[in-house]
Amino acid sequence: MPSLKNKTVFITGASSGIGSATAIAFAKKGANLILTARRYEIIKNIGAKLSKNYKIDCKTLKLDVRKKNDVSKTIKNLHSKWKNIDILVNNAGLSRGLDKLHEGKIQDWEEMIDTNIKGLLYVSKAVIPLMVKRNSGHIINIGSIAGHEVYPKGNVYCATKHAVDALTKGMRIDLVDTNIKVTTIDPGLVETEFSLVRFRGNVKKAKAVYTGIKPLTPYDIADAIVYAASRPQNVVVAEMIILANKQASSIAVHRTQ
Repeated sequence: MPSLKNKTVFITGASSGIGSATAIAFAKKGANLILTARRYEIIKNIGAKLSKNYKIDCKTLKLDVRKKNDVSKTIKNLHSKWKNIDILVNNAGLSRGLDKLHEGKIQDWEEMIDTNIKGLLYVSKAVIPLMVKRNSGHIINIGSIAGHEVYPKGNVYCATKHAVDALTKGMRIDLVDTNIKVTTIDPGLVETEFSLVRFRGNVKKAKAVYTGIKPLTPYDIADAIVYAASRPQNVVVAEMIILANKQASSIAVHRTQ
């Protein structure tokens, strides 16, 4: 299989969960990393540890993917050695609230749309031309089972992840005449800060999401991302849905308690 050693991997939302697990997984393969997140001190520490432990180069950047001008400026100002991005992992995303549509909060909607859709677009718009110029690269978008079905009170979040699915397919069509690959990795229940963010720090509500089932871990998803990234040039993992063993769909979950 193609080696990932010395490849340059750009990861958004790298401060926790799937993002930080993905950084670790690529570092273990010898890839160099560009880690971005809003919480700079966290990624700075992650980057320092990975550089020391795996003898790789790691650049850390404070970045809010919702801010179009900042995204464009940050990527435009990268040193030439870092502009040869081989793999882009569009991981930054979140959910806010769990409400019926007519009872939802506009602020929650805007935050999800701005991060999950527009943020992915802003980063992709800045990075893809660099890949096109070199006729090489791989875009890996982190979607969700929510991008394939809609669950009760998940309306706007599910809509954003359906958008990620559509954008991924659109990218693949638009780049079909290049050597650039496009993948979506779509997890089910993964225990991260996701539910804590959704419920704005309500620990009890967040824990209830994973009660009675062994959920996936961020490292399970990172493993899938690395697998997709390390296929031969002619092989594209277009889409991968990953569920916990006792989860059959967004709402079909067998809980032991």
